[in-house]
Amino acid sequence: MSNPSEKTPKTEKQTAKSAREQAAAEVAESAAAPAEAFGPLSEILTRAEKAYSAYLDAQKEVAKAYKDNERQVERAYEEAAAKANYECDEAMKQALKARDEAEKQAEETYRKAMDKAKSAYEESIAQALNARKEAIEQAWQARKQTVEQAWKIYAREKG
Repeated sequence: MSNPSEKTPKTEKQTAKSAREQAAAEVAESAAAPAEAFGPLSEILTRAEKAYSAYLDAQKEVAKAYKDNERQVERAYEEAAAKANYECDEAMKQALKARDEAEKQAEETYRKAMDKAKSAYEESIAQALNARKEAIEQAWQARKQTVEQAWKIYAREKG
């Protein structure tokens, strides 16, 4: 059996502990009463804070998406501009090549035309010189015959 004096201190300790627990429970109850009253408001505020935080995160994601889109559009523009510049350069090279070829052909055609004109000129000059020579020879022959006939006539009359 146990000593009654030993039971008393334990009971006092238990009583003190029990009193403290009871006081803490009362404080918790009194604190819980306003918390219970503000519970829905607190919960709404917490949800609102979470929603606002999610909104800010979404806003950051939208801004990031816009920046990514802007970079992609800029890259596409630069590629299109580079392609247009390349195609323009190629077209200008082809036009220059075509012009050079046309100039060569024109120069060749001009040279051939000049050679043909020179040949025609030289042939015309040669024909004119031959015609003049023949005309002079015929005129000389006609003069010679006329003079001979005149001398023959003159010689007959004298003789």
